[in-house]
Amino acid sequence: MTTPSEPDTLRPDRQILLARALPHCDGLGLKHLTLAGLTWLETNHKAVNALNVFPVPDGDTGTNMLMTMQAAYAEIANSTEANVSRVAHALAHGALMGARGNSGVILSQIWRGFARGLGTGASFDATALALALAQASETAYRGVGKPVEGTILTVIKDTAAAAETATAGGDLRQMLTLLVEAAFASVARTPELMPLLKQAGVVDSGGKGLAFIIEGMLRYLRGQPLDASEAVEVVPLDLSAVGAALDAAEPGQEWEVVVDFRPRNGLLHLPTLYSKLEELGTSIQVGEGDGLWRAHIHLLKVRRHMPIELAEELGTVVKVHMENLLDQVSPGASGEAPLALHPAAPEEIAVVAVSPGPGLARIMASLGVAGIVNGGQSMNPSTQDILEAIGQVAAGRVIVLPNNKNIILAAQQAAELSVKEVVVVPATTVPQGLAALLNFLPFGPKGELAKVRAAMERDLAGVQSGEVTTASRSVELDGLAVAEGQIIGLHNGKLAAAGASVPQVTLALLEKMGGAALGVATLYYGAEITPDEAERLGAEVLAALPNLGKAEGSETDNLQVLPGGQPYYHYIISAE
Repeated sequence: MTTPSEPDTLRPDRQILLARALPHCDGLGLKHLTLAGLTWLETNHKAVNALNVFPVPDGDTGTNMLMTMQAAYAEIANSTEANVSRVAHALAHGALMGARGNSGVILSQIWRGFARGLGTGASFDATALALALAQASETAYRGVGKPVEGTILTVIKDTAAAAETATAGGDLRQMLTLLVEAAFASVARTPELMPLLKQAGVVDSGGKGLAFIIEGMLRYLRGQPLDASEAVEVVPLDLSAVGAALDAAEPGQEWEVVVDFRPRNGLLHLPTLYSKLEELGTSIQVGEGDGLWRAHIHLLKVRRHMPIELAEELGTVVKVHMENLLDQVSPGASGEAPLALHPAAPEEIAVVAVSPGPGLARIMASLGVAGIVNGGQSMNPSTQDILEAIGQVAAGRVIVLPNNKNIILAAQQAAELSVKEVVVVPATTVPQGLAALLNFLPFGPKGELAKVRAAMERDLAGVQSGEVTTASRSVELDGLAVAEGQIIGLHNGKLAAAGASVPQVTLALLEKMGGAALGVATLYYGAEITPDEAERLGAEVLAALPNLGKAEGSETDNLQVLPGGQPYYHYIISAE
């Protein structure tokens, strides 16, 4: 580190860094520590994402925690508040509203408990920090219906326990050193507490993310670098020229997205940005001017929000432009009618459902859904997203269908925050959510909320769910060896089949789901599967499982193949 100038030493952050001992931390100090934790998590969030137990495109833990931390810091980014308790409560509010995925929700509860533990103090010392961390642990555990050890919960508990014995001497820098050691030691023990982690050869991802946040704070206090990205020299481009629409939309270019953003710390690794954008679409252009970057891309409709999420990972989004290229070429060329959501009246019960694809959203709408939240694997909606959807329906009573195990906690958090009467039906998969909707209409949107909820939950356990996707990494799990890039099938969330082709794995997965004993099955095909491919697979399934053909006296097969439009997952299967 360079020697600061005299005026520089008057800055609050420099005072923290230069102090030989840190007996107290005020609001400005907490602000700088939070930014440091956020920055170090951003540097390492890909390593956290790579710790997923199952080799599937998931609601990546590192990304979810990063976006939750970004939402928390956004609440204080422009603040000059010196009172630490006020800063902590602002952070907790931002984390609460921006929480994504189960890991993000638990992280928001940690911030919530931390703020409560600080009380109304203007600053905190080592003793107050220990009390705040203890409250953070207690609040996080209370926020989860069935706490599981070997997760982020264990790491915050072990860190809080270490804080109780680390207060001697009163130096916050020394105390934080011990807390980082305790956090990483706790992470290393998670496979012993959760056998599935040990089997997969990974540690808990949420716990590792939390350890990185705490370590980032310590690195800041030690004057160590927080951002490992290289500064790239780029020839500035004319922002007005970047993002101009092409004359015609090429295949696969349904939407144009232009995102203006400011990279965190002013640094951006351009090759990495291009690489990530190339995974999403084509017609990529990137330009820079006065510290503001603009990324332009054409991509599939189902991916149109992903460049925005990518920009949020890299910095602060300033402006977004989105345009339907198919409509630009020929208005109405897509042939899709507007989504016909149920116009729930104030006295009715409205259902708000999370949908990972436009085809599935249309099916949900046909079953009486009044509000749709776009989201699913690798795009978990935030608490704020779900809360806004609840607020947008006119009904005073609302049922939320998360349709993904990693969205349930955010849905429950949104339900608690709403002024309406809101309950969550804990559907962990899309097939479960659709089964719940089939039990919604018979009771009518004007029924008793408790009875309607009970009816929707009644058949959740009886629905079998299957998913066909591409393995994101190599792993041996449940006796099945999978290589990165292979097609894999999951049965009720467990790895069940692997092979070289989508049809092969789909047929193998259906056999695992009951095969010849199945009465009905529905295949929802994803965004990258063409209707012809889906039709051919349907014919193969009927040839292999004639029991799914026409029942006696019926005009239709017991097998349906429908467009789901979901990204990443070639097929989502519902079977009974």
